Amino acid sequence: MATPTQTKCWVLANKPTKNPTLEGAQPTFTLKTENLPPLTANQLLVKTLYLSNDPAQRTWVGANVPEGRLYTKPIDVGQVMGARGIGEVIESTSAKAQKGDHVLISAGWTEYAVVGEDQVSAIESLPGGLSETHYLGALGGTGLTAYYGLLVQGEAKRGDKVVVSGAAGATGSMVVQIAKHILGAGSVIGIAGSDQKCLNYKSPSFAKDLRDATDANVDVYFDNVGGEILDMMLPLMALHGRIAACGAISAYNGEDALPLKNWFQVITMRLRIHGFIVLDYLNKAPEVRGVLKQAIADGKLRVDEKSQTVVSSSFEDIPRVWMKLFEGGNTGKLVTRL
Repeated sequence: MATPTQTKCWVLANKPTKNPTLEGAQPTFTLKTENLPPLTANQLLVKTLYLSNDPAQRTWVGANVPEGRLYTKPIDVGQVMGARGIGEVIESTSAKAQKGDHVLISAGWTEYAVVGEDQVSAIESLPGGLSETHYLGALGGTGLTAYYGLLVQGEAKRGDKVVVSGAAGATGSMVVQIAKHILGAGSVIGIAGSDQKCLNYKSPSFAKDLRDATDANVDVYFDNVGGEILDMMLPLMALHGRIAACGAISAYNGEDALPLKNWFQVITMRLRIHGFIVLDYLNKAPEVRGVLKQAIADGKLRVDEKSQTVVSSSFEDIPRVWMKLFEGGNTGKLVTRL
């Protein structure tokens, strides 16, 4: 096969203020073909095999966060949509990776990319024949986020009562497992959009179910959604309770902000709400990955094909797979296989 000189890529066409749109007069993304630069010293030509789909990507393209208030540089109109992924090395002028190697990469929604050797990470084989795609989820940034938010920011301890919103999602499902099987929490209560082993926030009796399950004595709340559920949790926290604010997916598509009617509870119960970004904890990634791998080997942590939703897709359908994040169309990590 001849070395490709061009690549298909999805670029940001219009910054959405509410739900991203894939069709119509102002689609959020547009498909383009761009030229690839020739390889120079210490570079790799990589073909994208898998893409990570993350709710945080919505904040990278939106107009809802003021300039300078986001943890990363927003994606501008005309730029390739950002994403982490796994790729295969097609050509290499680097001693650190050879043709055929699989590497972790952050090139975005592009078919091919030319990158420097310092922009990729090698992929090691996982125990038990687990798929390398778990490096995008349980053994990647997702697992690191869950561990950091729960144990470091939430200061969760053995015996604590822990509540997790978004418990069927990639991060939430890992928080549940880490709390139960590594930390040894006294009880773990998950909130999700279904009845399967969780409190269903879509249920008419959800508010009562949540009060009954928590007994207004929650030590740690790991918050992935913000909004109304966060407000409902404030009166259910124990004295000196801790809230690890990981995400606010309820507001990512520009919905009106919900006033926190129960904010006074933060004062009366001396609660601590701590927002965090996993990028601040990347230096601990190898150490945490070792802990999680050992937990898998010991049977304490279940990481398998039920821990992720891998969707096979054509390159043209990449945005449609990503939109499943906002439709509740996945269990665990949502990965696109090209």
